Amino acid sequence: MALTDALGCKHQAFEGAPRIVSLVPSLTELICDLGLADCLVGRTGFCVHPREILRRIPKVGGTKDIKLDIIQSLAPTHVIADIDENRREPVEAMMAFVPHVVVVHPRAVDDNLALYDLLGGIFCRENEVVRLASAFVEARGALAAVTATLPRETVLYPIWREPWMTIRRDTYIASMLSAGGWDTLPAEASVRYPGFAFAEPWLADIQRILLPSEPYAFGDRDAVELHTLTQRPVIRVDGEMLSWYGSRAIAGLNYLAELREQCAEADRQASPPA
Repeated sequence: MALTDALGCKHQAFEGAPRIVSLVPSLTELICDLGLADCLVGRTGFCVHPREILRRIPKVGGTKDIKLDIIQSLAPTHVIADIDENRREPVEAMMAFVPHVVVVHPRAVDDNLALYDLLGGIFCRENEVVRLASAFVEARGALAAVTATLPRETVLYPIWREPWMTIRRDTYIASMLSAGGWDTLPAEASVRYPGFAFAEPWLADIQRILLPSEPYAFGDRDAVELHTLTQRPVIRVDGEMLSWYGSRAIAGLNYLAELREQCAEADRQASPPA
């Protein structure tokens, strides 16, 4: 099986004990779930799951402000990075002193299966890949069964304010939401994370607002403000469950199924009897 990353670089199965620095929170969690926690020698300050394991792992800065000198001192065999999460310049700089820099860029829910294959193949964790893939397929099927019974809805998924920003449909988050029967608006945009104003005509077509816990820490006041500005129901959601790929995607699919059922039940209770 070809082990090709998002930059087109080909990798080989690594023999021996790797020394891994992960620059992406969800990938750090995946590395641990592949049974490689003892091989982690560095992570970012945003890599927080699994908490107890990561307490002992040195930090190498943030996802955007990577400390190259710290990484070099750790002498990793592998650095794991992501096109969206990490800046290009430091990742390219690491290629001069890290033997293997693996760059990923999942943009759709089912890209998780290829991600398991890539990292599992590089680090010779075939049994763990089979386990994760089986759990993913099961969760994907369970979500499909739930969404098949419910109408699709158009939603707004803010990710920031001052300025207000949302997501385009070719992002990983939008793909997750689409798998749950929620189609994000705007349908088209010139950038992947467009800004918006509340005078935008497409806002009239949204049926629900999903307000995540990250990357912006939206609070109750934000939820009230959004409801006041749009007159649409606002649902607080776990941003990690919807934006973290890797092993967290399995829990995310199950979370989406429960969330859709909860929203449908709330809508039924709010609707007047016929």
